Amino acid sequence: MIVEAIPISNLLLSFIPVALLTLLMWRWELDYRNIVYAMARMLVQLLTVGYVLIYIFDTESSLVVLATLMVMILVSSWIALNTIKRHSLSLYFMALISIGMGGGLTLILISQFVLEIDPWFSPRFMIPLAGMVFANAMTSLSLAVDRLNSEIDNGASYNKARGTAFQTALIPITNSLFAVGLVSLPGMMTGQILSGVSPFTAARYQILVMCMIFSSNGFSTACFLILLKRDAYFQKRITERIV
Repeated sequence: MIVEAIPISNLLLSFIPVALLTLLMWRWELDYRNIVYAMARMLVQLLTVGYVLIYIFDTESSLVVLATLMVMILVSSWIALNTIKRHSLSLYFMALISIGMGGGLTLILISQFVLEIDPWFSPRFMIPLAGMVFANAMTSLSLAVDRLNSEIDNGASYNKARGTAFQTALIPITNSLFAVGLVSLPGMMTGQILSGVSPFTAARYQILVMCMIFSSNGFSTACFLILLKRDAYFQKRITERIV
């Protein structure tokens, strides 16, 4: 089976439930504008990246692929700090190091030693895998730092706050591990099955993806929480229990 392009007229039908939910939020006097803005950004970003990936996938330059991966790490590190009201260059570098090490090392292991992609920088493998790694690590960092702030505000010690924050960051991927195959068929597995790949082969790739995401999330979050203790502002909050 060959997966064909979705006609624009058919694709527009998928926006009907989105429009209905947006209308519901408007009637309930909720912040529907943020949803409209998010959907608009999603459209622009995905259409733009579609054109960009055509060029990247056709390139034979490892520098282009590495530059793309670096941009992904830089952006994900910045977005990860959205839950922190007080941004600083030091916090950004902590997030950058954490995602770069936790996600980067996991990506190297999966791409070079498990999949053994050839050439080593093959963009059709590296870019989608890196997207999953860095995006999930970004979300974990956001959850961790938000929970860490809450725990410190409530007077918890750093060690207790760190442990609670770490567990909170892993809740989404842990729930996915429980649900995969029973409640949901994740994106990669679904995409491969739709393209005609054997479900058993697709399951192997999905196992790889789940292990990759769990590891990158855990190591990135742990690294960030360890580095965060060195931040002067957090040291002061931990010591004085200030809000």
